[in-house]
Amino acid sequence: MPQDPPPAPAPGTEPRGAGRLAATVERLRQEALEAQSAAEGRALVEMAKGILVGRLGCGPTEASRQLTTLAEQSGTTVLALAVDVINQSARDRVSEIAQHFLETAVGPPGPDNTAPAVRLRTTESSVLAATDSQAVATALLENALRPLGAHGVAIWIAAADSSLTLVGQAGFTQEDAARWRYVPPEVATCARLALTNRDLTVVTSLSEAGIPTIGRRPHPDGGRVMVPAGTGGRIHGVLEIAWPQALPPQPPQVLRQLEALAELCAHTLEEHSPHPATTAADAPHPGAVAELTDLTDHLRDPALVLTPALGNDGRLADFRIHHTNSRFVDPAGRPRSIVTGARFLEAYPAAAEDGGLFDKLERVYATGEACQVLSTALTAFVGDVPLTTVADVSITRHGAALLLIWKIEDETARLAGLLQHAQRLGRVGGFEQNVTTGKTTWNGQLFTLFGLPLTASPVALEDLATHAHPHDVDSIGRFLRTLLHRRRESSVDFRLLRPDGITRHIRMVAEPVLDDRGHLHAIRGACQDVSSQHWTEVALAATRDQLADSEAESADRNRLALQLQQAIMPPAPAPLEVPGLRIAVRYRPAETEAFVGGDWYDSVVLPDNKILLSVGDVAGHGVRAATGMVVLRNALRGLAVTGAGPAQLLTWLNSVAFHLTSHLTATAVCGIFDPETRTLRWARAGHLPPVLVRGTRAGAFPLTGGMLLGAIPEPTFVEEEVQLQADDVLLMYTDGLVERRDIAVTDSLSQLLTVASRTADSLEKRLDNMLIHTASDTDDDTCLIGIEVH
Repeated sequence: MPQDPPPAPAPGTEPRGAGRLAATVERLRQEALEAQSAAEGRALVEMAKGILVGRLGCGPTEASRQLTTLAEQSGTTVLALAVDVINQSARDRVSEIAQHFLETAVGPPGPDNTAPAVRLRTTESSVLAATDSQAVATALLENALRPLGAHGVAIWIAAADSSLTLVGQAGFTQEDAARWRYVPPEVATCARLALTNRDLTVVTSLSEAGIPTIGRRPHPDGGRVMVPAGTGGRIHGVLEIAWPQALPPQPPQVLRQLEALAELCAHTLEEHSPHPATTAADAPHPGAVAELTDLTDHLRDPALVLTPALGNDGRLADFRIHHTNSRFVDPAGRPRSIVTGARFLEAYPAAAEDGGLFDKLERVYATGEACQVLSTALTAFVGDVPLTTVADVSITRHGAALLLIWKIEDETARLAGLLQHAQRLGRVGGFEQNVTTGKTTWNGQLFTLFGLPLTASPVALEDLATHAHPHDVDSIGRFLRTLLHRRRESSVDFRLLRPDGITRHIRMVAEPVLDDRGHLHAIRGACQDVSSQHWTEVALAATRDQLADSEAESADRNRLALQLQQAIMPPAPAPLEVPGLRIAVRYRPAETEAFVGGDWYDSVVLPDNKILLSVGDVAGHGVRAATGMVVLRNALRGLAVTGAGPAQLLTWLNSVAFHLTSHLTATAVCGIFDPETRTLRWARAGHLPPVLVRGTRAGAFPLTGGMLLGAIPEPTFVEEEVQLQADDVLLMYTDGLVERRDIAVTDSLSQLLTVASRTADSLEKRLDNMLIHTASDTDDDTCLIGIEVH
């Protein structure tokens, strides 16, 4: 691109001596850059003229005039229009990137207001004209990357051992370039991130990432973008671009430009590759795989030679099975002649799954890093039936081809190894005793079980009793008689007394081996150390006995609680007729005896002819809750004869719960009804308020203050008074009537009011309907008392 000339020095400030020389050098450098840029621009304009000559069928002069006229009409420069003509004609990667950018970009194309298409075409022209990678780096920086804010470019080439070599750089010092000339394998750098990811990688800030790379010292907080540079699926190296400050998120259009520049670099890096590249027809050079093919024919394991198969876009699409050696056996039983020449994914489509064999082939081909994988499946299909061979895989890249070695372990050796592992893990040892010669043979594991060195003599079956506990001698005798005389398979469990003083529990299983005439030839069998199983069974038996005792004790406690509860609170007592009231009660105990709780209800005619009405619920289940219920219920009865009001009664009852019981807590509602005036005074202690049904409407009493019983020593209870009318129905209940696991208590209470408002033939029928239609699902005790005013 043309560059503005440097500003002329102000009068009287002309440099002298060395300064004048430096200014002259800088002026000449700028002129050289301008000349180079102008030459690149002229080359693009001349190329566009040639395209117009071919399209319009005119001469060069007319093509030049048309180009100038079209530029004036479109309000752009001749160079920009020339690049547009080239892009429309070429339809290559550069034109694709430029067109996408122009379609999606918003605002000016770049900091220098130069269209990306012009920058990319100018850069392409410069790169193709460059004589080495150093010139390529300079062209990339000056023509395409500096307008994007970048200050440095490094071009790395990747070797087969995954080392990196710096082959070109611009914007960094020579000292840095010398220091970073070579990066050994496995050293983590920014460029290696791109090789590992095999994709464009962004490091927002070097200081945050903590990754070393070239040029980090002067710009420790700078950002980096690394793009793998490759062709045809092979990564030749990495293009690393440096920014002097932390890198903000880049738009996709800019990242696609950087990928296009990396593709330009790849063609330069390809010249450094020591191996021939693939041709456009996706076939490697004929001599490139000849030695590899010859090598596979001398391998003792199955092997395949794979060559890349490129798509229409020049990218790796598959691998072609170029050769299979004589050791290779197809899982589906297909002849080698059918498999050879086929595409790999067509022959073995199951390899295409994520993380499968094809991903590993693709990575080795891209990076050159060898890969070894244990127990990999190679699956072929016969119709819809998958046939699989499992083996250890080794993949290496040789030039433009891959060598895939498929090492199938010998089945007999593999099974023998598995048997040895099983014997070791199961503490199993084998033996055989020849009856004719008396010779006994043990395997190594049996010596370990008996606590004997491998140099010791095996113990004959006749001497087995001398190594066993005296109480097990008879069992061993029956075992031997069954084997030797009855000639039948037999087993025995005995305690082995080892020389080291350790006692082990052994299970021995053996069978007779008969010759062709039916005579006993040998005894063959195995021993297993079952000590851990024996002690586990002993521990389980003790635990079982303890659990049975605990279950019996728990059942007794639950039965006692249930009997105590039923003695005091029958589920459906007869209605109670008292002056001015009719009282009916329903009690629904928990379905599970273990959940027997402490719900209670009570109605008592007091000495002054007033009536005590109460319900309550002691926290917890079992005997403790049932006995606590008895204590509080009887205490309230005794306190009520004093004539005190409900609030005072709950205050006294709280003292009983707090001081005279073992940390007992409970909720309760207490009411005093006066039949003469039909007034009800009531108070609550953490309990749900009563419900009043008048006609076809049901409503809950207000939620007055009052903490549950037994929580604090001196709570305050609020007393309320309600004027009742004839035919009113008052409902008092415990929370088991409305509690649900999936909805709030307030919602359950609303459903209760709906059910309570339904008309009923009698008070008892109303209570029965409420028990049937309530929303409770917690299997808790439920107490419901209904009071009908006359």
